Amino acid sequence: MNKSYDFTQGNITKQMVYFSLPIFLTNLLQTSYQFIDSIWVGNLLGSNALGAISIAAPVIFTVLSFIIGVNSATLTVLSQRKGSGDKRGLVESLNAFVVALTILSVTFGIIGFIFTDSILRFLGTPDEIFNSTKVYLRINFLGILFLFGYNFIGTVLRALGDSKTPIRFVFFAVILNAGLDPLFISYFNWGIEGAAYATILSQSAAFLYGVIYSVWKSKVPFTIPHFPDMKELKLISKLGFPAGLQMMTVSAGVTAIMGIVAGFGTQVVAGFGAAQRLDRIIMLPAFTLGAAVNSMAGQNIGSGKWGRVSDISKNGIILILTVSFTISAIIFLSAESMIRLFINDPKTIAFGETYLKTVAFFYPFLGINFVLNGVVKAAGAMFQVLVLNIISFWVLRVPLTYLFSQWLGAEGIAYGIGVSFVISSIFAIGYYRFGKWRTIEIFDKEQESNKERDEVPEGNKA
Repeated sequence: MNKSYDFTQGNITKQMVYFSLPIFLTNLLQTSYQFIDSIWVGNLLGSNALGAISIAAPVIFTVLSFIIGVNSATLTVLSQRKGSGDKRGLVESLNAFVVALTILSVTFGIIGFIFTDSILRFLGTPDEIFNSTKVYLRINFLGILFLFGYNFIGTVLRALGDSKTPIRFVFFAVILNAGLDPLFISYFNWGIEGAAYATILSQSAAFLYGVIYSVWKSKVPFTIPHFPDMKELKLISKLGFPAGLQMMTVSAGVTAIMGIVAGFGTQVVAGFGAAQRLDRIIMLPAFTLGAAVNSMAGQNIGSGKWGRVSDISKNGIILILTVSFTISAIIFLSAESMIRLFINDPKTIAFGETYLKTVAFFYPFLGINFVLNGVVKAAGAMFQVLVLNIISFWVLRVPLTYLFSQWLGAEGIAYGIGVSFVISSIFAIGYYRFGKWRTIEIFDKEQESNKERDEVPEGNKA
């Protein structure tokens, strides 16, 4: 098994860098799914097809978001279990998340498939790309369990201190996807359907690889799935429900912004979609550090080492600001050539370039949000982060994007989004400094007693 970190001791900066790098590479590889799809679709099928998957992407993420949010509670619960040395509680919580999240992913996939038409009409999807978007979206809904599955396995491993193993699963899937995309799109002449099938097949392969590796080689304490105890279901509801709503708030906000963008026509949609593919890569360091500090702070909160929690926050802020400003400069200088990777249409390129150059130096403020929210989530402040995200997206980002777009036209989209980054970071800093997240206790006394009964029940061993 790869090295698992004990974050309750040792050099914080060194641990943060070494633990974050594999997470970054994993997220980079994972993001490359849609990146690769966009390159092949944009170059082989044109602007309309690129616009179709640009609208479909936030919809898929919206449907997935509740499950992903509940999954983020997995990181908090399991990292605190590990930090406190509660082995029996770790096994019980892991089983509960497996059962609950499997049911949720299947349910959301079915709902998304059934209501695809209604979702796309609500977003105001242009008629010329409606059918292709619908086909792409429905195929992705069919594979939602696989997409979630390998993400869940990666989250479990990171909570236990292993950030390297998930790279194997995602790398395997990306290589498979890169080969299947041109084969299905062009050689088999399946068009946009081919891109969707390539992605789903690749994700299912990554999921199966992750299951096999975790059960037989990595010593993750999975058990044969069984109905969880009520105390575990209550814990998932207590943390997972607000975390799920938090992610839905974020993704619904992204979808609402896409609705604003759609009002400016197909070329702006395609340009914004291409910029968003790059946007996701630019945001990866912030997203990565948010996940890393969640694991690191969670273990230390579980062991009561609050001084190290504060040091983790400080180191995280310094690191994300350094990295973000560097990336912003690179993006500003190379925006046009990056957009050209996806499309050749001059107007589409012009909008994408302007968007990236405008929003580039607002990214560090978004990084502050990710790091501080990752720390407070590690304490179990899921509802509080939900409120912060409602403010960030629905009080700030969506209204500001609309107002700036009405004032400045399509170019105002970037200004609205950027200004919202700045203001929302102020709210995140305020809650971190003055909020009561340090007083939250996610486990009751009955669960804490599991530390004294840390053997795994024989009947439940996988």
